[in-house]
Amino acid sequence: MTKEYRRIVQGRKNANAEDAINGGWIAAGFLFFDLTNMFMEDWRDFNAEMIPKFLEANPDKTKVAAGLACGMLHTICKGTKIGDIVMVPDGHGNYHFGEVTGPYFYDPSYELPHKRPVKWLDVVVPKTELSETLQRSLGSIGTVCNVTKYADELERLIGKTSEPRI
Repeated sequence: MTKEYRRIVQGRKNANAEDAINGGWIAAGFLFFDLTNMFMEDWRDFNAEMIPKFLEANPDKTKVAAGLACGMLHTICKGTKIGDIVMVPDGHGNYHFGEVTGPYFYDPSYELPHKRPVKWLDVVVPKTELSETLQRSLGSIGTVCNVTKYADELERLIGKTSEPRI
């Protein structure tokens, strides 16, 4: 299985980034009940079951918004694998990198209760050090975006590989 790389925003406007970094996890909201053993392999099956629950709790939202929220929740809690690399913007122009180290767990004491443990790397990269194309990809709306196609650049930035020599 290939390692994937994802940008995951922690709360509205990165408001929960510091908590995530200090706490050793990434988190998501969207649904506010325990989803342990509820994640199917295919996100479509998860969405089919969860969209009605999301809409019941959020009657002002559209079915499209519900589908996006449930899909992002599945991606973070099930689709992101142990060993995948996550990058979290801190709201101050920097990205923090970590490796997912464990499975989903539910923490009802926190405002974003759906969590994954993360070992944060000792790497903080200013957005300005990222390639222009990666910066554009990271600007996508939504809580999570897959940036695996930039794996080589990301591995160099986090110090796992060196610049190619000519």
